[in-house]
Amino acid sequence: MQSNHATIADAAQSLVLGPPLAEEAGQGAHTIGGYLREVASRFGPREAVVAGKGADRLSWSYDDLLTRSLEVARALVACGLGKGGRVGILMTNRPEFLSSLFGIALAGGVPVALSTFSTLQELEYLVRASEASMILVEQQVLKKDFGEMLRELEPAIAGAQPGALVSRRFPYLRHLVAIGGAAGGGAAGGAVEGWDSFLARGTAIDEATVLARADAVHPADTGGIFFSSGTTSLPKGIVHSQRAFTIQWWRWPRIFAMREPVRSWTGNGFFWSGNISMVVGAAFSTGGAVVLQPMFEADEALELIERERLTFINGRPHQWARFHASPNWAGADLSSLKYIPRGEMIWQHPTVDTDWDVPMSFGCTETMTICTSFEQSDQASRLEGSFGSPLPGNVLKIVEPISRRPVPVGEVGEMCIKGPTLMSGYLGKAPEECFDADGFFCTGDGGRIDEAGRFYWEGRLTDMIKTGGANVAPVEVDDVIARIPGVKRTQTVGVPDDLLGEMVVACIVPVDGATVLEAEVIAFCKGELASFKVPRRVLFFTDEEMAITGSEKVKSSQVRELATRRLQGETATAG
Repeated sequence: MQSNHATIADAAQSLVLGPPLAEEAGQGAHTIGGYLREVASRFGPREAVVAGKGADRLSWSYDDLLTRSLEVARALVACGLGKGGRVGILMTNRPEFLSSLFGIALAGGVPVALSTFSTLQELEYLVRASEASMILVEQQVLKKDFGEMLRELEPAIAGAQPGALVSRRFPYLRHLVAIGGAAGGGAAGGAVEGWDSFLARGTAIDEATVLARADAVHPADTGGIFFSSGTTSLPKGIVHSQRAFTIQWWRWPRIFAMREPVRSWTGNGFFWSGNISMVVGAAFSTGGAVVLQPMFEADEALELIERERLTFINGRPHQWARFHASPNWAGADLSSLKYIPRGEMIWQHPTVDTDWDVPMSFGCTETMTICTSFEQSDQASRLEGSFGSPLPGNVLKIVEPISRRPVPVGEVGEMCIKGPTLMSGYLGKAPEECFDADGFFCTGDGGRIDEAGRFYWEGRLTDMIKTGGANVAPVEVDDVIARIPGVKRTQTVGVPDDLLGEMVVACIVPVDGATVLEAEVIAFCKGELASFKVPRRVLFFTDEEMAITGSEKVKSSQVRELATRRLQGETATAG
């Protein structure tokens, strides 16, 4: 059977084939270094990267970004980085993050994205698990001194020379490079080298040597490593190929129907795959610009949108809630905005006038963001509740979660996927621990396909709330609650209940100073959700109480325990 976007290979087995990757329009070079060189050749003098404002405003053209990336690559070659050598990037969203990402790739290395939200214990785990030989680190991020944290974890850093660290705790780590403020620099000493000194190493390496290395990199070679959020266990190191990055970078303008140079921004770190994929791809593949904000701050972000005439902003509902709470919200000029995923709260602003809405898509870090989607321009094929068809090159199947046998079309089971943007595997895991016998990644997500090959997501199999015999996907409830003014963060959980099995309970962190009432939340949900999905109770917590991971995801298991204790306490008090 054939649809506009996919072929159902076997209706009895819920097996769907996306179109061939070779037929996908808009694709280009499939190595990270090749991608940068191609967009630089297309858009050379155009503005590509923006940071800061006023006298401190920095603007790099595409030519500048390539030059800066080559500087990093030359320095890495001079430091002895070999093909496949891992280099950690521990930075906020600053220009050097991008020049480091592309520079490591041009030199033949593998960038490893490290979260700036990491605690001391989390940082120790990430550095050890990544097996990075070098780390490019932003010295100070808010109150965190990462240089000091690393020295605390490994005192030998203080007495070693750059490139000569010997550590039992981090046996592969040899060299650290620190960067400070916008002008570069960074506190040097011991095994830690300053940014400017690091770049100076590369003066003896000619550009031709770097480009020869870049030409020897293949699309199937390792392109980068991200770490999962670790909501249920230690973060997993997710290894992606070169083509996983680049296929998605080229793909975003087609999926989003972006026809002009896009000026993009995100309130979240580039150490998350969704941001480095979507924000970079939307901007660079269209000849637009990435406008950087090191850390999310609502007042400053509103000013950035207005001053830099941003067209695409990628954030989360709790960040849009902070926009609403900003004293600058009412007077901001947001008229330049066009592309706003999950932007219902932004659309309410009187200066925003756009008919664009995000095409429903499904994906995860393991698939380097989306693996099924509609195209924004193809309104006719959209169907309520569906997340589209497998993207080019992908194959999707639905299986019974325990037996792993494929289920017929229309039957709910576990969604499994394989294709060119699927991870190569997890760090330290054998292939059979990552994929099934046919090479599919089994996502842990429940879903089904229809007769046209469209995928319908039914929620995480492990997080599903079973209430009164029905299944409730927490994210569906959370997406509704996140649209309520004053809600900063929300996590819906199932709490044990004698009558229902599990009771749907919404746990909310309000925006500072906002008043959100339980009755109002329940009333709003009743207008948006089926009755069995509406929370029976709404509980309110502080940021300190609502546990989050290093990637700012809520730990649902801990929130469930928190909610259970709160309700038990209420019962005991009432008794």
